[in-house]
Amino acid sequence: MTRAAVVGAGSWGTTFAKVLVDAGCETTVLARRTEVAEQINGQHRNEQYLPEVALPESLHATVDPHDALTHSDLVFLSVPSQQLRGSLSALRANLPSDAVLVSLIKGLERGSMLRMSEVLVSEIDWDIGRLGVLSGPNIARELAAEEPAAAAVASADLGLAEWVAQQVTNRYFSAFANDDVAGTEYGGVLKNLIALAVGIVTGVGYGENTKAAIITRGLEEISRFAVALGGHPETLVGLAGLGDLIATCESPLSRNHTAGRLLGQGHPLDEVVHRMQQTAEGIGSVRPVLDLAREHGVEMPIVTQVAQVLDGRMNPADLTVHITPRNEEALADATAGGDSIR
Repeated sequence: MTRAAVVGAGSWGTTFAKVLVDAGCETTVLARRTEVAEQINGQHRNEQYLPEVALPESLHATVDPHDALTHSDLVFLSVPSQQLRGSLSALRANLPSDAVLVSLIKGLERGSMLRMSEVLVSEIDWDIGRLGVLSGPNIARELAAEEPAAAAVASADLGLAEWVAQQVTNRYFSAFANDDVAGTEYGGVLKNLIALAVGIVTGVGYGENTKAAIITRGLEEISRFAVALGGHPETLVGLAGLGDLIATCESPLSRNHTAGRLLGQGHPLDEVVHRMQQTAEGIGSVRPVLDLAREHGVEMPIVTQVAQVLDGRMNPADLTVHITPRNEEALADATAGGDSIR
């Protein structure tokens, strides 16, 4: 039996631990707080993040990294992107040298602008041949309820990606392997930014026409970015790109959609962050993505306007200027992509 550990006991980490148990893995969750670990072990619940979800009785939780990691074949990382480097410093001594690390995290590190797999390599010098990422249209509460879902698993070693995909696949969750780590990670990062935009216009009160236009133009925008930074075009129209974009933009359970909706309703950014139970990764990724876009000469009008809303420099109701231009500057932004609005 494959022994797996999940670092992080939030909604996604706990949900994925359930997926692993249901796929036949002996699974341990490494929690940050003792009370969460005790609740998972004693009541088979995580009431803060997954209320009313019954967790498998065989799922074990601990706050001890040695207990969770020392004998693991697979270690899945599910912590906020800006906390990954610090978490690795504390975990390093307990990671088996032959373990496979898989990032479940969708974000870029501020400052370095590194993808999560790149943070892993730079912080603990992990062999990229034993490193993978998993990303796709996976709303935690839906997956915890065993609604059918799928995701992409990517590794520089396609054989490793295929093995990881086999280990996580169960009767309600399927994983598909590829070797496009950059495209898979960027898909997971970038869709959050478009989801913020869709959430903003939803909060303003705009309807399906506006949201569909943003999703469509957003896919073109994030695809140009990902390909410019080494991703494969086909990845961005697969589970890690288009699939994740649709789920995150359309679901009221999406943290990024929710954060955008609150912004669109007029709540200031600091209040939105305070009201969110968990991190909306898109908020922290906007600036790193725009910095990389400028560095690589990629036009990103939608993400630029999301940044302006976050900074308080744009009225949320005006975020639609990229599809309904009201001045010459807006027209120039709108025609930077592939579809002409003339």
